[in-house]
This record gives sequence, structure tokens and C-alpha cells, in this order.
Amino acid sequence: MKPASKWSDTFRYAAEGIVTALKSERNMKIHLLAAVAVLLAAAYFRLPGRDVALLLIVIGLVIAAELVNTALEAVVDLVSPDWHPLAKTAKDTAAGAVLVAAIIAVCVGCLLFYEPVMAYFQQ
Repeated sequence: MKPASKWSDTFRYAAEGIVTALKSERNMKIHLLAAVAVLLAAAYFRLPGRDVALLLIVIGLVIAAELVNTALEAVVDLVSPDWHPLAKTAKDTAAGAVLVAAIIAVCVGCLLFYEPVMAYFQQ
């Protein structure tokens, strides 16, 4: 068994996990790029702090779901290297969770940006 690590190591391990996901998962890169674009748009349209907080929550939800999906896929591949219907179910369900989170995030974004964007185009 691995010896207990220092408290500060937990942050390093978490950061390594995020970096690994960014390097290996195309969808994680897409989510991060979308998050940056949305936050830049929020700054451009000067959304109120409450709206930015909501955006940060849904962005965090999507990225966290993608990280969990990546971890689950790695574990499934480790324990079931050959195709198995239960492995497929686990992977598909985890990917579905990411899709649900992303759809909710898009809906929240549309609601928050609707008025500022409409006002911009009516000028």
C-alpha cells in the first residue's frame, strides 16, 4: 500500500489529473475553449456578478463531469480491456452525464446572454 502523502500532494495530484485530461481528451479541450469564450463574452457584455457566478457554476459542472467521465473510462479500460456490454454501458452513461451537463450549461448561457445580445443588436 502506498504511504500517506502530504496534504499539499493532493492538490498536485488533482492538477496532474486535470493536465492529463487536457492533453488526452479532445472534448476537454473543447469545453475549456468554450468556457474561455463564454467568460470573455460575459466580460464584453458586462454581465452582472450574479450571472457570471451562474456561468462559473455550470462551467465547473461540465468540466467536472468531463473529468469524472475520463476517470471512469480509464478504469473501465483497465478492468475490461476487451469489449463488454457492461463496459459500454458504463462509458456511454458517463458520456451521457457530460452531455446533460453541457446542454444545461448552454441553456443557462442562452438565458443569461439573451437580453444583452438583443440589446446589442438593437443599437
